[in-house]
Amino acid sequence: MHPSSCVVLKCQVKLPPTCNCAKPPSTIPFPRSLSLGCSLTTTSQFLPKAMEAPANITIKGILSLLMQSIDDDDDMKKKSVISLGMGDPSAYSCFQAPPVASHAVAEALHSHRFNGYSPTVGLPQTRRAIAEYLSGDLPYDLSSDDVFVTSGCTQAIDVALAMLARPGSNILLPRPGFPIYELCAAFRGLEVRHFDLLPQNGWKVDLAGVEALADQNTVAMIAETAERLKILVIADEVYGHLAFGRNPFVPMGVFGSTVPVLTLGSLSKRWIVPGWRLGWFVTCDPSGSFRKPKMVERIKKYFDILGGPSTFIQAAVPRILEETEENFFKKTIKVLKQTSDICFDRVKEITCITCPYKPEGSMAVMMKLNLSILEDISDDIDFCFKLAKEESVIILPGTAVGLKNWLRITFAVDPESLEEGLARLKSFCKRHTKQQLGS
Repeated sequence: MHPSSCVVLKCQVKLPPTCNCAKPPSTIPFPRSLSLGCSLTTTSQFLPKAMEAPANITIKGILSLLMQSIDDDDDMKKKSVISLGMGDPSAYSCFQAPPVASHAVAEALHSHRFNGYSPTVGLPQTRRAIAEYLSGDLPYDLSSDDVFVTSGCTQAIDVALAMLARPGSNILLPRPGFPIYELCAAFRGLEVRHFDLLPQNGWKVDLAGVEALADQNTVAMIAETAERLKILVIADEVYGHLAFGRNPFVPMGVFGSTVPVLTLGSLSKRWIVPGWRLGWFVTCDPSGSFRKPKMVERIKKYFDILGGPSTFIQAAVPRILEETEENFFKKTIKVLKQTSDICFDRVKEITCITCPYKPEGSMAVMMKLNLSILEDISDDIDFCFKLAKEESVIILPGTAVGLKNWLRITFAVDPESLEEGLARLKSFCKRHTKQQLGS
């Protein structure tokens, strides 16, 4: 394993300009780290260029801008907002957390035994329960020492990249992908190299492209390919088990004996509790590469500076994992299959949008936008902003996940809202289709 090699399968404070007053006016907020002198300067003189915010697009950032663009000036014409952009199904009655989840949290909270700090790596019983849960799908058993509890999967991503970052190192990321990886990489000084997921081939990985991108400085990457290249795999499995097509979900940890795997996951999607921020960072590594004392100490020390999930949420995890009924999962899968079918079928009726591959899992689908038959639409971002303004429908532009002039539509929505949102999308596309084509 090369020490600097990996692949992933998934605010600036501004002060007023110079003020030569005897003492700062009470209305000017001062950072605690600055002494109160009589001469103030702008932050650009204090902060080096490296501290400027990265320019990376984030999903939440662009969805927020799309929401702001909705035209709400005319209440008579105002439509209810339908968001097909964010993968948060908890807003809809057909997607609700299992009763045992809220009962377990209430029990932990009312016990008054979990009001204090937890160990920085997580409560022992929580780590043990996650290890047992994940081991059920693996040919070997994980131990609690392999599990580190995080504040959602996003924090697990940050931990993974922080552990792997070295001067001059790079990371291979899929396109399309989750932009938080790029943002974390930018903060860590990691060079990002993209390999393609092939839409015409069921979004499978372009393995030849992966091998062409990797070098001795690649810090993370796909089982046999990763073994041959001597780099590890980061497996983002936040959508684990949400499969409803021909192929079952297979965790990358199954290949842990071939190549070390860092498994990232959470309760968010499968249990429909994204706001609880309970995730995990797990080393699936039977050969013990991550059990070396220096590596274990490095991971533990990094967790010492992090703030994990609330202690009482952690305390609820063992019961949630052990007692959630299988019928709950089956119901979720059934609804996702239904809404994915609606999405795929309705988009067939829209001339300027095509879906190259019917979804078989997760909560969203990528659609190709044909700009050649549209007028006054310059690209996918322009399309999504005009759609939001005219129809109050939010869709994520593909640029946000690395595919320009594509769209990402979330189908984890109640069927009625999805039908209405796609009907508005169809109307929008019809209005903007070139006349000779639309007539």
